[in-house]
Amino acid sequence: MDRTRIAACAALCAAMLFPAAADTPPPAPPAADGAAGQSAVEAAIARGVAFLKTQQAMDGSFSDSHMPALTALPLWAFVRSGAGDSPAATNAANFVLGTQREDGGFYVPRPGRGGSGLGNYNTGVCMSALHESGLAPASAILKARDYVAGSQLTGDDTLSGGFGYDRAMRRRYADLNNTVYAMDAMRRTQSAEEFRPAGEKRADLDWSRALAYVSSLQSREGSAAGGFAYNDRTPQGGTSTNAASGKVTLRAYGSMTYAGVLAMVHCELPKSDPRVKSAFEYCAAHWSLEENPGMGRQGLFFYYDILSRALAAAGTPLAAPGGGTVDWRGQLAAKLVALQKADGSWCNDNNRFWENDPVLCTSYALLALSLCKPGATP
Repeated sequence: MDRTRIAACAALCAAMLFPAAADTPPPAPPAADGAAGQSAVEAAIARGVAFLKTQQAMDGSFSDSHMPALTALPLWAFVRSGAGDSPAATNAANFVLGTQREDGGFYVPRPGRGGSGLGNYNTGVCMSALHESGLAPASAILKARDYVAGSQLTGDDTLSGGFGYDRAMRRRYADLNNTVYAMDAMRRTQSAEEFRPAGEKRADLDWSRALAYVSSLQSREGSAAGGFAYNDRTPQGGTSTNAASGKVTLRAYGSMTYAGVLAMVHCELPKSDPRVKSAFEYCAAHWSLEENPGMGRQGLFFYYDILSRALAAAGTPLAAPGGGTVDWRGQLAAKLVALQKADGSWCNDNNRFWENDPVLCTSYALLALSLCKPGATP
């Protein structure tokens, strides 16, 4: 076992059971116009971290203790914001580790619910946050990798290679959001396989099948060409009809297109691949920070998070209308600084995808701001 991980685990077990009092937030940052200065960004991050610390429950959890991902996201935000060694982070990690099941997944079972405990979503977020925090033993990450790898759909239908909400779902189902969280988690944690005991089979995805599933959700015609839909069955972004053929397709939208970009990065597609190029053309044509393109304010803060992760991972400039490239880091930082509330939080007035929860939106905003720093990598 890696000594660093043993030490981290020991520290976790010895950590205080109650969160520390939140630090006093620094003065509100100046209003941003165009591009936020680094001092304004750092002040916004500090205020966001301070806000999150006030929201932690006595058991270390955040928002909903039945959804470990809602605690893992603040943990991830703490780590990315330079507060990964705080008692709040340790207590959050301790709570998340306590939700790991015998099958390796991080979730709380909900018998009778369609997606049960949303095991794939929760596990993907939790294993990513725990791995980056360094507050989990390698054995916990390896068990989670086994769970995720075993949840990938097989077969010969259009869902093969994808991921749904939960391994135990009663119906066969997959979508791009759950799939990209699984892909992202498996790429982020692949170094953990170095600690797998000799003789044990290493866990991994069938990346070619995953790519085939992701590619099937990319639009190939019309104004949505290059964009990605949520899945091939549920019209999250609505539908569009081809005037000539009458064919009805699910409409692509912003956050899912950036999820598609991140998925293609994890599948190691070259920038010259037509699928990558067309996705970037869609992103350039629909560039906006005022809305989640195609969805309005629905899922706006997740859009900021996945946009920053995808563009930072891809390292490909985004063309600006009229020539040049989009300064996405500067523009996104300015937008987030401007949207921060007086108490240090961020929140969406549209509650779809749970975004009226200030803990969730603040976590998304902090993760995005961490990637707005020059040279930051996801």
